[in-house]
Amino acid sequence: TLDLTCRRTPCFAKFSEMEEMVNMEAEINEVQPLLFSCFSRTIGSTLQFHFIGKKCEILQDMNRHLEAILKEKRDLRKRLIKHRCQESLPIEATYHKCIVELLTEAVTFIEKLESHLQSVRSIPQIPHMMNNMDTTLSKTEVLMIELEELTEQILKWEELQKEVYSN
Repeated sequence: TLDLTCRRTPCFAKFSEMEEMVNMEAEINEVQPLLFSCFSRTIGSTLQFHFIGKKCEILQDMNRHLEAILKEKRDLRKRLIKHRCQESLPIEATYHKCIVELLTEAVTFIEKLESHLQSVRSIPQIPHMMNNMDTTLSKTEVLMIELEELTEQILKWEELQKEVYSN
């Protein structure tokens, strides 16, 4: 009879399983803050290294770009300083006349370039200049009218003076 009663009943089996689960949850709750802090440190340092690596790559790309620009600048300076007379290509005799004409036109263009540039720079000022010219024209017309009136008065005065001397 004791053997028969000793066998596990399903309700006590569930109870022992529940007790084991509660004990496991308690252990997890105890270990969880430690794991979380270790995990957050690990993730933080990993992310930090990841972003530092990205920034380092970006800085290296910028450095390569700036070095290329400086190298091009040095090469350009060398080319500008170097005399080009010795490196000119030979021109066929049939084109000599065209080259001379082209050079004379280039020289005249360069001479007139400053006046052309000045003209282009003055284009935005044209409306203001037109307003000034309109104002000046109206003032000139007023002065012309005053001059005509003054001329008439002088002629009248001259006639009066002739009459006074003739009398």
